[in-house]
Amino acid sequence: MKVVLFCGGLGMRLRDDSGSVPKPLVNVGNRPILWHVMKYYAHFGHKDFILCLGWQATAIKNYFLNYDECTSNDFILSGGGAEVTLLNRDIHDWNITFVDTGVNASVGERLRAVREHLKGEEVFFANYTDGLTDLHLPRLLEVWNATKPVGLFVSVHPRHQTFHAVEPGDDGLVRSIRPVRDSDLWLNGGFYVFRQEIFDFLHEGEELVDAPFQRLIAASQLRTLRYDGFWACMDTYKERAMLEDMIAAGNAPWEVWRDRSGK
Repeated sequence: MKVVLFCGGLGMRLRDDSGSVPKPLVNVGNRPILWHVMKYYAHFGHKDFILCLGWQATAIKNYFLNYDECTSNDFILSGGGAEVTLLNRDIHDWNITFVDTGVNASVGERLRAVREHLKGEEVFFANYTDGLTDLHLPRLLEVWNATKPVGLFVSVHPRHQTFHAVEPGDDGLVRSIRPVRDSDLWLNGGFYVFRQEIFDFLHEGEELVDAPFQRLIAASQLRTLRYDGFWACMDTYKERAMLEDMIAAGNAPWEVWRDRSGK
């Protein structure tokens, strides 16, 4: 299955941290968050990517055009530097389509812009490039295969959010207030599965999750998988710092490709 990744946002809340670097190229550990998202899908065998580019599209193109496997992987240097033997590789079997979908385009417009690259695909993945999870991806496909809706997405519990959920009455009196992580609130975590028919529900100029999802709901064609495991997004500097701390502590649950057995 192909994987559509939305890489065109401005990342304004990370701008102080990233400067002129587009949000998908902001590092988590020693690799961009975009790489982490792609590595996640590749781990489950989905290595055909379509990148919907926008702001700083050239930077993302150049990152992959100049990708150095030696920088990202262990290797043996011999012959006084004349010979390099890679001990493992990252992206050698990935197929990446780069599409400039416009600087100011919405996510819905970006998806419509790559429709021609999805011809022949009955179903495909789509995702933002700032969310990480340890969800076993085949589980999502199992849910989709059970009913094959036009749209399916992962909904998540906001474990790492520090704000509070408030239940007010009509008179303004507060009925309850509690940390959002302890509430019944579920968020759209991205990680979409779409049938080709999504384009019948997505009209020109529309955002993906607004009117199109309302049409899907009316047609009983939108489902969600509620996942209570690890999920985090990188919208702010604080959230990036949290992910960096997890990597530094050797506790990065989204790195499902790593051998945790110590072998």
